Amino acid sequence: MPSITIRNVPDEVHRAIRVRAAMHGRSAEAELRDILDKAAKPEGRLKLGSLLASIAREAGGLTDAEAESFNQLRDKTPAEPMRFE
Repeated sequence: MPSITIRNVPDEVHRAIRVRAAMHGRSAEAELRDILDKAAKPEGRLKLGSLLASIAREAGGLTDAEAESFNQLRDKTPAEPMRFE
């Protein structure tokens, strides 16, 4: 797993992180990991799959029969492996 070094953190910020970590019963490092995780992946973020599904719903989407007809048209023969000779 990658590591991150953060330099020049103000003393009051460092103290606040240590206090916050103690309140949550974990180390300062674990607290910072939690803060970074929540900042990078917020609860209300829009995920790509959800966005595509909503677009499909708005456009009318495919019926099961239409999806099955696309499946029948698909070429199911295995791909030939690439050769580097």
